[in-house]
Amino acid sequence: MHKDERDLLDVLKFELDFLEKGGYGHSPREPWRPQFLFEDSPTCMNYDSKDQPGPCSACVLMQLVPPALRTAKIPCRHIALNAYGETLDSMYRYADQYDLETVFANWLRATIARLEGERRAHSDRSNKPSTPGAGGSKGESLFQNLHPKCANPACATAFHWLGGGKFFRFRPESEAPHSNKGVPVETSGVKHYWLCEHCSHLFTLAYDESHGVVLKLRWPELAATESPNQSTAA
Repeated sequence: MHKDERDLLDVLKFELDFLEKGGYGHSPREPWRPQFLFEDSPTCMNYDSKDQPGPCSACVLMQLVPPALRTAKIPCRHIALNAYGETLDSMYRYADQYDLETVFANWLRATIARLEGERRAHSDRSNKPSTPGAGGSKGESLFQNLHPKCANPACATAFHWLGGGKFFRFRPESEAPHSNKGVPVETSGVKHYWLCEHCSHLFTLAYDESHGVVLKLRWPELAATESPNQSTAA
């Protein structure tokens, strides 16, 4: 697996959005067991490769793990969540789901605010205008990066021609999605997007006048309400 090139701030923003919208209470794959924070979210770099997981050392979240604990089996469980030193690993032993998610959400908000503050300060020092954050909900064009991947900015799943999922394409003049069942080729005025198999069960893409193409959370039981303008990859 190639290096995790996701932006840490994007990942944390998406994780907070996923948490606040009840993402851990609607598992499409394993509804019979409690969900593990980070590990059962599309933010996990191995979310789509549980059978052949990549090394956690490559994950963008590793920079938040204390150096002495980066060799742990599941490093992200050892990120300190508050001043008391509580971690996911320790809270799984005594906290209920409500308390766990409350502490986790507070940590996410504080960390996001800290990173945004650091970036603003760096931008001011560089005398450059601040670049608008993509946020966890803004879709990434399929050919935007050197390594094409899922449009979910927090998902690390690489694009595969036969990997299933769902293709979208948006025309700037109408900003409406169009069916694209053939080979996605970037043409003038058209941008292509792809949601991997797992993300396509949780999200769809839509155009927002203020933010452009954005990710919209949907639950598997709502699949029947899918817009006719959106087509599943052949």
